[in-house]
Amino acid sequence: MPSEFDHESDHGFDHEFVRAAARAADRLAAPLAADCDEEPAGVTHRALARRVKTLVAAYRCPDSALHGSGRAVTAATNHLHALRNVQTATGLFAGGDNVQSPPDSAFTVNDVCDAHVLAAGAGPQLRDVTAALGQIADAATASLLTGGVHTPNHRWELCAALARLHRSFPDDRLLDRIEEWLAEGVDIDAEGLYSERSANYAAHVSNPSLLLLADVLDRADLQDAVERNLSTTLDLIAPDGTVETVHSRRQDQNHPFPLAPFLPHYRLLAIRTGRGDFARVARLAGADGIDDPDLLAETLLAPDLCRTLPEPEARTLPRDRYLTTARLATHTTATAHTVVYGGSDVPEHRRIRSGLACNPTFLRLFAGDAVLDAVRLSRGFFDLGPFRAADMQRVGERRYRLTQTLTAAYYQPLPPHWRQDDGAYRMADEGRFSAAMAFPDRPRDEVTHTTRVDVDLTQDGVDLRIDLSGPRVPWALELTFRAGGVTQGAVPIGDGRWCLTTGAMTYRVGDDEIRVEACVDSGEPLAGPESGDVLRYDPGQDYTVAGGTDATTGNRLYIGGQGPQTLTVTLRAHRTTPTT
Repeated sequence: MPSEFDHESDHGFDHEFVRAAARAADRLAAPLAADCDEEPAGVTHRALARRVKTLVAAYRCPDSALHGSGRAVTAATNHLHALRNVQTATGLFAGGDNVQSPPDSAFTVNDVCDAHVLAAGAGPQLRDVTAALGQIADAATASLLTGGVHTPNHRWELCAALARLHRSFPDDRLLDRIEEWLAEGVDIDAEGLYSERSANYAAHVSNPSLLLLADVLDRADLQDAVERNLSTTLDLIAPDGTVETVHSRRQDQNHPFPLAPFLPHYRLLAIRTGRGDFARVARLAGADGIDDPDLLAETLLAPDLCRTLPEPEARTLPRDRYLTTARLATHTTATAHTVVYGGSDVPEHRRIRSGLACNPTFLRLFAGDAVLDAVRLSRGFFDLGPFRAADMQRVGERRYRLTQTLTAAYYQPLPPHWRQDDGAYRMADEGRFSAAMAFPDRPRDEVTHTTRVDVDLTQDGVDLRIDLSGPRVPWALELTFRAGGVTQGAVPIGDGRWCLTTGAMTYRVGDDEIRVEACVDSGEPLAGPESGDVLRYDPGQDYTVAGGTDATTGNRLYIGGQGPQTLTVTLRAHRTTPTT
């Protein structure tokens, strides 16, 4: 039988938490053990290593159905054989879009090294597994020591792999390389956000990597960085149990991200620091059960996780937060949770690009089960795309101003000294399109359009005052409601779309509702349901030139017209059972 990790000698051991982690691991590991004689085919190197770690953790844990199972050992052995077959001569692993990638291989090596620690203490039954893990880790070491990265979070994943290698196979060169990366400084800003502003990469890469480095290197400052990020994340948790992503610079900016992956970090730091607010969120993150098979290995490697949580601290309402670095504000009351966002990177960089915050949503509103997922504003101005604030100012208590000025140009003939007899001029990008026109050398006549949105957050919703100034152009405000509700008071215009001109509309889900009302303060009347060319979302030419879009789906309400125009839009939440 395997040697045991002696957690239960710790005061306040949380048996139910460990049993739940074991059940989650078994859901992955048990089918693998049942078919243990089959060598896996078509499985990525990262998945292979993760499976091995989970199988070994299940073998070690008395609460697992695979505790001491020979079939688990056989399955782990076959997975290691498959993993060795995808390890190239460089020690890096084949597969994926990133070819010969040190950081992608680091993810796998992190799991390999954790599995090695677990297997090394298991006795003779896992001697061959331990040896195979050591060989794979050794083969990867040289490339990870010298390899580079291409995203901010990769640095910490790579450092974590080097630290784990050092933990099992001490080597000062590994520590020196870690220090070389850490000397750049952790990319966490004054508000506690990592530079990528991504919930996904905070939960899956930066936070766990920095916590591991803090423990291996005895660097309390690295744990402090994680605590700062988790403190900020407290204000980004929506009532539906997701973490806000609208400000992210990575793939999750257009998708909800669950709170559950943050569970081990909130739990660990709640236990280590005694913070009751972290304990409350740790419980919330696990409220629907534990599904992460990795968590069992974490409980074995970090016994602090198994201790009982401190007493949760109740959340006080109302709660407000303005993240100046991301230009994102949240306001939470017993009735509504509102997010205001004006931090897109697109106005500065003038392009849609991976690694930039591109989401044009500038408002969300939660009213229990009635959720307004996205408010966006299109303007028909040179196909330059929807409103993305270039500036966001806090102009009063719970009051914000978002502003964007767009500029396009018409170009005059070239001055005589720039003219070419052959008419061949250099290709140039003028910010809207490219042509062989030598744009920088030409006089230009500019056309501008300014959009200003004043946002006043209230106890039960938000008041918007939208001002569009400049030439006469069509515009459309799009409000996308989460599916599952009933729309009343607006005119259907097909394909899950509705039009509001006069009066008010409500979107109701059960006993919860959001009420919308629009009033023109100056300018032409609002467009009616027959104005299909106006009442639409336009993603802009950066998407349409390639046949793409970032359009939302769901129940979409449109309020539109012809600018210049000033209007007020009132949003009110109503709940029969307010949040406590």
